Amino acid sequence: MLTHLERPQGSAPGLRRILDDYGLTYFANGLIAFIFSATGPLAVILSVGSRGGLSQAELASWVFGVFFINGLITLAMSLRYKMPLGFAWTIPGTVLVGPALQHLSFAEVIGAFYATSLLVLVLGASGWVKRVMGALPMPIVMGMVAGVFLSFGLDIVRALDSDVAIAAPMIIAFLLLSSSPAWAKRVPPAIGALLIGALLIGVLGRVDTATLGSFAFAQPVVQAPVWSLAALIELVVPLAITVLVVQNGQGTAVLKGAQHEPPVNAIAVACGVGAFFSAMVGAVSTCLTGPSNALMTSSGKLDRQYTAALTFGLLGVLFGLMAPTFTGLMLAAPKEFIMVLGGLAMLRVLQGAFLGSFSGGKFTLGALVSLIVTVADIGMFNIGAAFWGLVAGFGVSWLMEKHDFTTLANRN
Repeated sequence: MLTHLERPQGSAPGLRRILDDYGLTYFANGLIAFIFSATGPLAVILSVGSRGGLSQAELASWVFGVFFINGLITLAMSLRYKMPLGFAWTIPGTVLVGPALQHLSFAEVIGAFYATSLLVLVLGASGWVKRVMGALPMPIVMGMVAGVFLSFGLDIVRALDSDVAIAAPMIIAFLLLSSSPAWAKRVPPAIGALLIGALLIGVLGRVDTATLGSFAFAQPVVQAPVWSLAALIELVVPLAITVLVVQNGQGTAVLKGAQHEPPVNAIAVACGVGAFFSAMVGAVSTCLTGPSNALMTSSGKLDRQYTAALTFGLLGVLFGLMAPTFTGLMLAAPKEFIMVLGGLAMLRVLQGAFLGSFSGGKFTLGALVSLIVTVADIGMFNIGAAFWGLVAGFGVSWLMEKHDFTTLANRN
């Protein structure tokens, strides 16, 4: 069964090669990708878990799992395949767990996490995932990706409205550095915006000291699963869909848009393995992250972008080990700082997603429908809008763009 896994091209880079490939641009991209993961997506976990009645220890264990375990997988996969392969956790899957915790015990939900890991692992090892992904029209997938990422671009405008003193100088610094290739070589625009923002936060006294916690290491809580038919029916298939189609679909599309060739089956297997160990500490399933991989591939040379993922993975491991401490530090910054930082870094990626959706002349109507449904952000049957965007875009193209499917079939 494992013969379906893609083999890496060449051996993993050694320490000398990694140091030669490293640079400030790649460190900046990895750092910003990590900052993104450690803010908004982390808040989703805390919100869902708190409403579901989880204890502080269980929440800390969940945070440890999604950062530490996925950080290790990111390091291993990015080194082995010498490309940026950033793994995190399924955000739609996390949201999906929220309603389940209202009527299921956490142990039953953990049982569903284990079952999901097995399903994802089997699908990846069998090679079925790559066949499905190869049959998906990429403009429709990129329409969904554009719909997901559009909110990051809009965050720049929202941040300007809510906190112009922080947002405006960051944007100006980014634009000035971006306008001059010579300046951008010395100080990457995203790092310039980050430094200006951090300086302003300090000067203006905008640090929320009440949220700063004392130094503490995470203490994972290992819980035995409870096997519940109701939990398995409600959660396993939707969770697997969010991992393989919604999240991995985004991540794969982003990497392909950046001219990488991600190993789809190997990624699914890594997600299955990561989901198993995450379930041990009560954490939601592993996935190939779309936004963070987009940030890591937003600039720099193709063959050196894997070093951004090494930064992302290493910071994830450290964050997982010291989750209580880092959570307090991240929450101390104004939310507009993160909104602007993520939005600026995503501008070129968002542009690429729109070009991938509409510039090729194929599946353009399906791509538009996929974009609209995703932007509407209305889920059904506990499945997020990104999945329904794919379904709607595919359905419209199947009815109205049949000739494009013929061309895609002939190409495959």
